[in-house]
Amino acid sequence: MKGIKKSLTEEYLYLDFSHQMEGCIFPLHTSVTLFLLSYCDCKIFKVGLVLTKESTDISLKNVVPQDVEIQIISKQELPAIVQNCCLPAVVEKPDNFCRAGLAVVLRHIIQKSYEADPSKKEILELLGFKKTCLKACAEVSQWTRLCELTIPLAIENFLKESSDQHPTIPAEILQLERKLSEPVRVHNDDKLRRQKLKQQKAAGVGPAHAKSKVLRQETSEELDSSSKSLELQVAFSKLAVYEEPATTNREPSHIRKAKVSDLPSLEHVFAEGLYFTLADIVLLPCIHHFLAIICKKLSEKLIEFPLLAAWYQRIQEMPRVKTAASQCGIQFLHLPELLTTLKEQDANLSEVPGVEEQNDASFLGGPRPTMTKLMEKGIEVMFSPHPCPTWTLDWNSLPAAVSPKEGKMSSDRALRKQQQLNNLVYVVTSQAKPGDRIVDFCSGGGHVGIVLAHMLPSCQVTLIENKELSLIRAKKRSDELGLSNIWFIQANMEYFTGMFNIGVALHACGVATDMVIEHCIKTRAAFVTCPCCYGFIQNTSKFNFPKSEQFKKTLSYKEHMILCRFADQTAVQLPAQRRLIGKQCMCLVDLDRARAAEERGYSVQVISMEPESCSPKNNMIVGVPI
Repeated sequence: MKGIKKSLTEEYLYLDFSHQMEGCIFPLHTSVTLFLLSYCDCKIFKVGLVLTKESTDISLKNVVPQDVEIQIISKQELPAIVQNCCLPAVVEKPDNFCRAGLAVVLRHIIQKSYEADPSKKEILELLGFKKTCLKACAEVSQWTRLCELTIPLAIENFLKESSDQHPTIPAEILQLERKLSEPVRVHNDDKLRRQKLKQQKAAGVGPAHAKSKVLRQETSEELDSSSKSLELQVAFSKLAVYEEPATTNREPSHIRKAKVSDLPSLEHVFAEGLYFTLADIVLLPCIHHFLAIICKKLSEKLIEFPLLAAWYQRIQEMPRVKTAASQCGIQFLHLPELLTTLKEQDANLSEVPGVEEQNDASFLGGPRPTMTKLMEKGIEVMFSPHPCPTWTLDWNSLPAAVSPKEGKMSSDRALRKQQQLNNLVYVVTSQAKPGDRIVDFCSGGGHVGIVLAHMLPSCQVTLIENKELSLIRAKKRSDELGLSNIWFIQANMEYFTGMFNIGVALHACGVATDMVIEHCIKTRAAFVTCPCCYGFIQNTSKFNFPKSEQFKKTLSYKEHMILCRFADQTAVQLPAQRRLIGKQCMCLVDLDRARAAEERGYSVQVISMEPESCSPKNNMIVGVPI
């Protein structure tokens, strides 16, 4: 088939297509996206399936929604901006604004579906309370990472291994089962737990007895009894199956006065708690294919997943789920009723390997012993000289849309932002050559990227930001300037795969600075970063602190965290001596980052911005590959 015809009004959704197996399109990210399109009955997007390898046998019958216009294309036919991103991706014409990564794309599909038909409020409710479902990026949210990355990948590997006699159960599935056993926390938590206590008292059931009752699968056919759990009543109230438990009458005294510690916990109805959300949509195709293999080859293992099985049965009863599933080739399984007591379940879950716990980040005492320890090893607070401390852009001669004053901030803050930009722009423009690709990571409203695109018209500048509204504001400013050398990508930085020469980040929060530096090192690009939020630094799945061998030999993780916590104490309202110690701790944390980059073939400087009053977080880490 020929490539998708261009249009000025439609958006284009690009999905990977590697292969089909038992009615499922792989990778699973593609199956999940097609399932959501079907569930939302969304016809807004032109969909391109992008071949990841040559395939001569492609049949889309019964595996994609009938009303969705789909065409097969090659990677070479993708718009240039999309070729720099992981799929799935959505691009707007004229091909300079792209959204990439599963969570970002799915949230965009939901928002566009609701905008097309505002009567479908249940579609918007997939985004959950305060519309935050899967909004936090996978780098900082274990839950987003589990749903968006690790479970789909683990299930794909499990399906590949299923040809073996005994494929290994993915640890991520065990983690999800454990997650479903955890108490639910919601915004009106205390109120609902007191209602549940009242319900238990009325039924003559004590909390201890209630917790030991048999777990079983409940479907909509059973939801016509007033004896059903409060969680189910609340969950299905949004579907007009139930009204929420009456709250007009004042609760009895013994309910109102009950201690919080005596209140029963709320149990999961759906993946995130009481309500059906985007997380359930993401997990359903993955869990379906996992359970299909379990039932076929490892049926004796099914009893180990009573909560997952109950969730799988319950989710089928949601409106439109069965229709969407059938359009995408998902034929629901009929699972046996599992009778597993909570006690047995707890015993099984206790064997599940958990996510590595972070060390306690609450410390007593000051940073001086740690700083002394470093000094004894020859590591002292030391800044490289600023290359040109008095240099400044001629802001008055620049178009208004270039200035951060256009970003709706006070005049004092705008001045400080200009001073920050003077520092970064000088370093970047000193390094940049015609034709270079420059990436502004964590770009926010585009203060850095827009100035660079204006000052360096022969360079291609790409803004990468996870927050949609910030990027839309940046694009509006860019359009006012008529910039043609700028791209906008709404994505986690992990999903940007393009080559570039210089990476820049102004006030990337916590480990985001380390992610930017790592991305640059992998591409052998220069980097200019201004770190922020040192207090949020902690070990992650990607980074362990300290980072450099020199610091690892001297400090423990706990000692390094002391430096990070005190590095955040640089606010102008703090006493001068406290700010000085905070500045010294900032320098030491950034020296560790610099040493780690030097160990990988970079020349790195830690420089203090001029004037220092431009920001409490006024360090720059400048690295150039040797």
